[in-house]
Amino acid sequence: MNPVEGALVKRLDLIAELTDEDREALAALPITLRSVEAGADIVEEGQRIRDCCLLLSGFTHRYRTLIEGKRQIIAFHVPGDIPDLHSLHINVMDHSFAATVNCELAFIPHEAIWQLCTKRPAVAAALWRETLIDGSIFREWIVGLGRRTGLQRTAHLLCEMAMRLRAMGHSDGLRYHLPLTQNVLADALGLTVVTVNRVLQELRQADYVERERSRMTIHNWPALARLAEFDGGYLHMRQPPNMSVEMRPEDAI
Repeated sequence: MNPVEGALVKRLDLIAELTDEDREALAALPITLRSVEAGADIVEEGQRIRDCCLLLSGFTHRYRTLIEGKRQIIAFHVPGDIPDLHSLHINVMDHSFAATVNCELAFIPHEAIWQLCTKRPAVAAALWRETLIDGSIFREWIVGLGRRTGLQRTAHLLCEMAMRLRAMGHSDGLRYHLPLTQNVLADALGLTVVTVNRVLQELRQADYVERERSRMTIHNWPALARLAEFDGGYLHMRQPPNMSVEMRPEDAI
């Protein structure tokens, strides 16, 4: 399967209606493949870019660093996401994004995307919708950082990542790969590493979740979602996955 077809087409199908011709046009986009090691910046703040980056495998995160060196992670991205899609309109980055773990990426020239959008209005609308959903996720994170407790923030992030990964076929919804260190979680949740450790222990002791290295298992989805006040509507999926039902092994990637 073409890398774009297996990632971007699948992602856009979750949020928009595409024809077979739209999917074929997306799959035909020119790409340059690149591997990036964990911790390396993919794009730096202030950099002028001419390509959009499609995540094929791994995890990436977007972040800002303050003058004194403190980092705030503002988003996580999973396979199928284009973290810098907004660069089609704002091509000087106002933040950085990096590989959270070893990643495989496909770089698509802006010019090729613009040409495709001109020829395929439905694709243009789908990409626009994707950037709007990105904004919706930002708003949800702002609410969490401003008003949720540390326990709720952590539970909410675990719910969000579970739903996003399941929708893309990268988990059964209740067990998934989450290669985020406690330092990374702390920088995303606005907490200290000590607090993150304590909160994860609380969730485990309540039998809501269990974490073994990078493998996260949700034992009680309804209780975890209720604690987090999680409503996946802000992800704006056409057919959100049923998180209370395990996916059959043969249906998962």
